[in-house]
Amino acid sequence: MAPSAAAQRIVIENCAIATVDAQDTEYASGHVVIADNRIESIGAGQAPDGLTDVARRIDGTGHLVTPGLVNTHHHFYQWITRGLATDHNLFDWLVALYPTWARIDEPMVYSAAQGSLAMMARGGVTTAMDHHYVFPHGSRDLSGAIIRAASEMGVRFTLARGSMDRSVKDGGLPPDFAVETLEGALAGTEETVKKHHDASFDAMTQVAVAPCSPFSVSTELLKQGAELARRLGVRMHTHGSETVEEERFCKELFGLGPTDYFESTGWLGEDVWMAHCVHMNDSDIEAFARTKTGVAHCPSSNARLAAGIARVPDMLKAGVPVGLGVDGTASNESGELHTELRNALLINRLGAHREAALNARQALRLGTYGGAQVLGRAGQIGSLEPGKLADLVLWRLDTLAHASIADPVTALVFGAAAPVTASFVNGKQIVENNRLLTADEDAIARSTRDEAQRLARIAAQG
Repeated sequence: MAPSAAAQRIVIENCAIATVDAQDTEYASGHVVIADNRIESIGAGQAPDGLTDVARRIDGTGHLVTPGLVNTHHHFYQWITRGLATDHNLFDWLVALYPTWARIDEPMVYSAAQGSLAMMARGGVTTAMDHHYVFPHGSRDLSGAIIRAASEMGVRFTLARGSMDRSVKDGGLPPDFAVETLEGALAGTEETVKKHHDASFDAMTQVAVAPCSPFSVSTELLKQGAELARRLGVRMHTHGSETVEEERFCKELFGLGPTDYFESTGWLGEDVWMAHCVHMNDSDIEAFARTKTGVAHCPSSNARLAAGIARVPDMLKAGVPVGLGVDGTASNESGELHTELRNALLINRLGAHREAALNARQALRLGTYGGAQVLGRAGQIGSLEPGKLADLVLWRLDTLAHASIADPVTALVFGAAAPVTASFVNGKQIVENNRLLTADEDAIARSTRDEAQRLARIAAQG
């Protein structure tokens, strides 16, 4: 739907622009016009003459405008368990933290979601997602609490309604009291989709079906989860091929590697994206490319848990859709996505392709258009083009940290984390001069500290 004739316009001028469109169009000095919640026009030089109903003009001198960043994998509840099990691999880390995570409740989850969203939003994220899969008995409406926090923050949001039904007694990793039944997981997921999923072009909230991982989910939950998602017309998300231990687990339990196992359960396809995908051989990458299965690349978390270096250059060359993810803040304590642009580039250069692995513009594409692809929203967000939703960020690059770097995209990706002068979601400003306009950051800091301490006390009591 085009903006109305009486649309209120915001005009941003005199800024460098990286559109991240199919041609990677850039302007050394250009303009963007926002009308209601859409991008009306974009181009070189000043905005067109004769614009009416201009509510605001922003002088973008010294700034780079990009699409808003899109986070494709996260676990918000982990905000209140940061800094724990800092020297563990994935399986040991999970075993150490599951008993604590299994004590979360609705106030904790709401506060943790606020903390996670606030940190991302003030750092340029305009579309966030949360893979929430821990639903302790009696914890109340956790999905609703997460969605409420995202709505209040003003961030576009996908809730990946997770689930676990394979506990220790069934050969999985989670403790027995931390999982749902097969029937309960499917029913809870369907209820969440029907209550909260919005399929419209400018949807602010969407829901995906998201059983947690091969080592915490039964084969039946994967199969029936895929059937449920496709019946309801929503996307599917899970963890895949994260560690060598996971690969060994799958081969021992199922007689298949992770990718072949996922394909046997209906979990490859253009409606699917998986987190991590670190240990992928040529055949795995070919299967993802053939089926257009997406990948959420989480470089900092992969390094924090010593999981390895994902073959992102090979995935991109094969045609696999790849976006970036923060991952949960118990394995990426910074909780920021803009630092993942830099880390994705640097860590991949430690791999086989060395300095040719990724460049600055490829890294920016991973964090914007690539993320929109894996969330199934590339037609609405992820690039700056007329008719797309007005989700965009003004990065300040004329301060000490960046001013001597001539190329603005290089400055953004290779340089220090750039200040966000303004961030818009759906045409509404949510950040100004690196501070949230939609929430009290200091109050959130106090709340998350208090809830983290309360959870630690409860967990210590057993």
